[in-house]
Amino acid sequence: MEWIDNRIQIVPPKRPKKLTATRFATVLGLNPWSTPFEVWCEITRTYQKTFEDTIYTRAGKVIEPKQAEYMKNTYFMSNLVTPTDRFGEDYFKRTFGDFFPDVAVFGGMWDYLLCDKTGKPMAVLEMKTSKRVEDWAEDIPEYYALQAALYAHLLGVDSVIMVASFLDPSDYEAPENFVCSSANTITRPFKVSERYPDFEKRYVKPALKWWKDHVETGLSPAYDEKQDAEILKVLRTNNLSPETDLADLVSEAETLKAKLDAHAAEVAEDEKRYKTLTDLIKKSAMSQFRDGDKKVSITGKAYTWEVSRTSTSKINKDAMKADGVLEKYTTMEDSYRITPKAIKEE
Repeated sequence: MEWIDNRIQIVPPKRPKKLTATRFATVLGLNPWSTPFEVWCEITRTYQKTFEDTIYTRAGKVIEPKQAEYMKNTYFMSNLVTPTDRFGEDYFKRTFGDFFPDVAVFGGMWDYLLCDKTGKPMAVLEMKTSKRVEDWAEDIPEYYALQAALYAHLLGVDSVIMVASFLDPSDYEAPENFVCSSANTITRPFKVSERYPDFEKRYVKPALKWWKDHVETGLSPAYDEKQDAEILKVLRTNNLSPETDLADLVSEAETLKAKLDAHAAEVAEDEKRYKTLTDLIKKSAMSQFRDGDKKVSITGKAYTWEVSRTSTSKINKDAMKADGVLEKYTTMEDSYRITPKAIKEE
């Protein structure tokens, strides 16, 4: 990893994660809750925040099927198709979280599909739960609308129906008791061709360019010191950056080296005697092995000294050399070792 100004350069990943619909708006700079740099870290497997279920994610999982039933009963959508209907039980494991395996860059999982009698998709339904009614007051939040629009684009359909349920604090405590109604659940349908008349030109192609510029090259988009602070802190802890003073690193390493050297001198004789003793214990245990034994244990007062036996194949290099095949199957690899050498005072 190399730090270049306010970017990071890595070796391009051989198997990057896909640009899912949840990441789509983010790489276009249209998601206020995430950054393109964060998404790049996820896609390239450079870093990903640990996912933890919250009261909000749990509520979404519990209430989403209730929203589907609400749409079936209120809008007579008996032909609503779930991922389970399409891919079977354990659909996440079956699809590895990607319903579009034949698409090179884009992927992800839609919530529900409205299909005709032949099973052909006619509309994409995206279910959302929120406590922020104000976000939906005038329009669908753009990052949600683009998420659904991308799924519709990948499926070759034009219709999207956004379903949003607004929860009170008590609903997060007991989401299983939530009942969808016209008072707490809204629908916001739109046509992709009308809302985004140049969808491919203005959104899909820029996202593909972002992928080419940053994922295929391994060069990150610019990071933001404030918005990406959590990620940068982790990366800088494990990797040198321009903000890291090498002189300070060397100074700290020298201090610790001096402590370790002093400690090593104190225990050197004990370590020597310890090795002698463990070699004798090991030799005694080896003499006790019988055919088929994998382990022999010698029990003391504080420890059990366990000796294990494993069989490994051994390459006879002399024989290979004699047969003239050693060089053919020998490859060279670079290895690196750091060795601190004390500077002598003159």
